[in-house]
Amino acid sequence: MLVEVAYGKTRLPVEIPDENLQKVFRVRHWPGLANPAQAIEASLVNPIDSAPLADIARGKKNATIVISDITRPVPNRLLLPPILQTLEGAGMAKDQILILIATGMHRPNEGDELIELVGAEIAANYRVENHFGTDVDSHVDLGTDESGVPLLVDRRYHEADLKIVTGLIEPHLIAGYSGGRKGILPGICSLETMKVMHGYRMIQQERASTGILDGNPFHETALRLAERVGCDFLVNVTLNDVREMTGVFSGNLDSAHRAGCREIEKYVVDTIDEPVDIVVTGSGGYPLDQTLYQAIKGMIAAKEILKPGGTIIFCSDLGQGLGSPPFQELMAQLDSPEGMMARLEEVDYLKMDQWMVQDFCNILLHAGEIQTCTQGLSSEELERVHLVPIDSLQSGLERAFATQGPNATVAALPDGPYVIAQVAEGMLS
Repeated sequence: MLVEVAYGKTRLPVEIPDENLQKVFRVRHWPGLANPAQAIEASLVNPIDSAPLADIARGKKNATIVISDITRPVPNRLLLPPILQTLEGAGMAKDQILILIATGMHRPNEGDELIELVGAEIAANYRVENHFGTDVDSHVDLGTDESGVPLLVDRRYHEADLKIVTGLIEPHLIAGYSGGRKGILPGICSLETMKVMHGYRMIQQERASTGILDGNPFHETALRLAERVGCDFLVNVTLNDVREMTGVFSGNLDSAHRAGCREIEKYVVDTIDEPVDIVVTGSGGYPLDQTLYQAIKGMIAAKEILKPGGTIIFCSDLGQGLGSPPFQELMAQLDSPEGMMARLEEVDYLKMDQWMVQDFCNILLHAGEIQTCTQGLSSEELERVHLVPIDSLQSGLERAFATQGPNATVAALPDGPYVIAQVAEGMLS
């Protein structure tokens, strides 16, 4: 069977023998909304567990609208205009509205990238600013939470008279699903907060995993902290396999988010009876596959259905290289996954981006080999981080059969982490 795996803004082919192929995991098609703009406007008027946005905005002096950064395919050009029109219609001056990019610990989005994010008209006529997670002075310290998390949030959001959070609901490797409270934490919180929230102990907990909300320590702590920071109105959307908007979930931070999660899980969760020897996958294409930091999420999706010692055959554009300087520094120290995990486990070892290195080490310790097809990193750079360079997915599959045997079982995740692949008996509800 011919399978095409998302790679950048295109796809890479691989022919998998039918006798070996156990399953191709795909996001089940979810019809796009006939009129997305109208659906957004309707959600602002008839939200979930909340008064209409216009009523909430009336009498407010200013507003901060949080949006996701460039690593998430949020349709901001559709999402923002109805929100902005509602605020101005409620009497708020345009210069009193701030659009704050929730970069979390990512780099800022500026120049052409900012225009790509919000559109030229909004970029020219509204204040659009980035969150800087490493700038402690730009945050308000709200003290330490009962679970020991220091809560430092962006001052511009904290001091806003009206707080609005937008975003995309999709599977997330730690939080269960993105969207909702993630717009605040990690979106606009300080590195000091994330050192604990993305620390070794949090990430190693079993239920801090894809598709899980109840009993997920990351989700429950993040929600409690986000509610303490405050959110007057949430606007989250869902997308289908061809990036069409399929739903709008507006209103209460928790209720609207959960409504969206319940809906999307009907389309993104799929199971297989038992783990396989080989998984062919990628990291979902652009924009998620531009750095290895983000692309690791595709490897994590594969790990869930891979036998210990199995082979991952992976492709990712990696046009922007490894990722941030702190991530590069940590990866340069990755002499072995065992050694790195021992360092990360130390109580006083807290480095920016260590959470993704930790997840990467978990995969390296689980898989026998991770083959990688990319034009973004050289063979030497891949080998330096314990990845096996391959020229194509097809050559990788031939190599995997030579290692795993001609009767090896294979599964494919053409869209990487956008589908939640699980072993049926091991499902965590």
